[in-house]
Amino acid sequence: MASVRGYFHPKTATGDASLIPSPPWHYSGDLLTVEYRTDPARVRELLPEPLELAAEDPGAVALIWADWQSCAADGSQLLDPVLAQYKEAFAVVRCQYKGRTYSRCVYIWVDKDFAVARGLHQGYPKKLGSIHQTRPHPYGPAPRIEAGARFGATLAAADRRLAQAVVTLREPSESNGFVNSHPMAHHRWLPSVEKGKGLALDELIETGAASFEAGQAWVGDAELELFEAPTEELARLEIREPIAAYYRQVGVVWDGGTLLESGTSGAE
Repeated sequence: MASVRGYFHPKTATGDASLIPSPPWHYSGDLLTVEYRTDPARVRELLPEPLELAAEDPGAVALIWADWQSCAADGSQLLDPVLAQYKEAFAVVRCQYKGRTYSRCVYIWVDKDFAVARGLHQGYPKKLGSIHQTRPHPYGPAPRIEAGARFGATLAAADRRLAQAVVTLREPSESNGFVNSHPMAHHRWLPSVEKGKGLALDELIETGAASFEAGQAWVGDAELELFEAPTEELARLEIREPIAAYYRQVGVVWDGGTLLESGTSGAE
């Protein structure tokens, strides 16, 4: 009997065509983070049971742009850059589960199919989008990492611009913000192929970095705008009060998560 291989679809005799390799997955990235406060009710409507609003600062949101290079354990994708490089923009809120505070990604857009597949496995609600951000460089007109440096960032999906920001660095910071600083509480959902059977997969999981390293964080100010779009709801997380903006280079390893509970989300 023939067997097929591969961590993800498509599975083949060799497994070489699999969209993503098996973990651990390694990431190097430049992050621009803009934190602000919205109406906590708009955060609450995005939290399925049994998740609750965070006890402190429940309306805090982080909108993050990331320019990534990623690879499997052998690093081979780095030498075939089309398989390693991608960009994403994502909105993170905080929530509580059994008295513990978690971060949760509620919207996220990426520009490569392998990043979509990885995200679905991890419980990130990934969609395709167009994401761009200014890259630092020590020569020429690009900004250096220093006080007064200015970075632009844009996000679009389905031919509509959803967000844009200009971040101006002010000084070194002890942190890269607080909204995205906790383990992630995500759901993994898959509808049953049979009508009326609900969810075939319904898991609440905890996930985060198996290891993490980072350069000096910088804090600054941001000019952030969100835009309405027919098939997107990011603008419902309306900007009520700016908090701060940050820049940081990071290195992350992801190598699985932990099942918190299953079959209780009530998702439709």
